[in-house]
Amino acid sequence: FNNNNIKSLIQIGANDGKRFDEISKFIRNNNELKAILVEPVKKYFEQLKENYKDCENINFENSAISKNNEINFLYCVKDKFLENYQDHVKGINSHEMKHLLNHQVKKSHIEKIKVETLTFENLIKKYSLIEIDLLYIDVEGYDDKIVLDFLDNSQIRPIIIFEYIHIKNTSLKILIKKLINENYKILRVDENVICYNKNFKIL
Repeated sequence: FNNNNIKSLIQIGANDGKRFDEISKFIRNNNELKAILVEPVKKYFEQLKENYKDCENINFENSAISKNNEINFLYCVKDKFLENYQDHVKGINSHEMKHLLNHQVKKSHIEKIKVETLTFENLIKKYSLIEIDLLYIDVEGYDDKIVLDFLDNSQIRPIIIFEYIHIKNTSLKILIKKLINENYKILRVDENVICYNKNFKIL
């Protein structure tokens, strides 16, 4: 970002655009950056648009990105119980109830909501994307499927950042092997994996 190498990005799992968001400041500080922010949960999608209302360089997509449109619902904490938990619970919405239970959310506090769904291939077509400099993903354990689907159905090879800590080890190994075969270098930073093509010029 500092060297102006990132001119376009997609963020999948953007939530409200503020909470635990590592790239929002870069999006806000660069009016020339073209961004597509994807958030499936309607209430957080509306907050996302409000929090970026002064930015003219953003497209907002209220969908869950999934392979073969297989995800059309998510589990979330009911609004009336949100104050029972720390703020991060608003960002752990998942297609698996177990994910919320693993974060100590009570089963009776969880609701299943319907969401719109979109494949990555159709997302690319919808916005007529030819190039993407950064693909940033945080979808609570579904990250590997999105990255694999993207690599299998697109010739675009951006920098890819995804959260790995909720991915099963066997699935993560398959993904890492695929990325290496696609000529990516891989770095682990905290809860994320940063992948960049060996031909990408950082400086």
